[in-house]
Amino acid sequence: MKAFLLAGGHGTRLRPLTDSVPKCLVPIRGKPLLDIWLDLCAQSGIKEVLINLHAHAQSIEEHLKRSNSPVTVRIVHEEKLLGSAGTIAANRGWIGSDPAFFILYSDVLTNMNLRRMSEFHSRHEDIASLGLYQVSNPSHCGVAITDHSGVIVDFEEKPLNPRSDWVFTGLMVAGPRLFDLIPSIIPADLGFHVLPRLLGKMRGYPVSDYLLDIGNMPNYEKAQHTWPGAECISSVCEPTPQSRPPQDNYSVDGAERSSSRESS
Repeated sequence: MKAFLLAGGHGTRLRPLTDSVPKCLVPIRGKPLLDIWLDLCAQSGIKEVLINLHAHAQSIEEHLKRSNSPVTVRIVHEEKLLGSAGTIAANRGWIGSDPAFFILYSDVLTNMNLRRMSEFHSRHEDIASLGLYQVSNPSHCGVAITDHSGVIVDFEEKPLNPRSDWVFTGLMVAGPRLFDLIPSIIPADLGFHVLPRLLGKMRGYPVSDYLLDIGNMPNYEKAQHTWPGAECISSVCEPTPQSRPPQDNYSVDGAERSSSRESS
């Protein structure tokens, strides 16, 4: 299976740390976040990962050349940030005829078993499966409303008055039908421009494992004290219906590609 690992942002919310260190290389208890992600992908059965780069691209390339990645890594350079959905559309050919693929936001820190999520997706006929997580302040996130079977019937990106505390984690499995729903605008964002088009055609996958968006300094500092490590990924089985939400391996592509989760 293949995965997009979106890493093209500038990391402005982590400054001054990211003035000299790429966001995807910030250390979590001494280990670069990118290395944590590549290990997690390998343990979850993901064999190929595409990483899009913009800010600090050379530093990330040099790191990958020095490291021994457990998966095959393909790098695509982007001169202009195209948005989180734009990078998916620009690299449609890389997916080929694969029936499903992952979309992963690189500023998420987690040890969840991605293989379980992939198996969950394959048992349904939805265009996409979204990892959902309960948070105390959903107004800063993409909020999902599900029906009794877990199908997402409404989605709002950063709503002023959230109707749910289940939010998009930045972890997603999708099939090739997703490409046809990405608008040809620049930038194209998954939360604002694509997920609202998938209402009734995507399903929520509740995540109860460790998960933290380390894209801001308070959460980054929190991770240094709370991260349990990823030596053994979560072995939690697929959630039951009752637990669903209530409502050398390295290559470079020089062509222009797109952005990560956000331009920051």
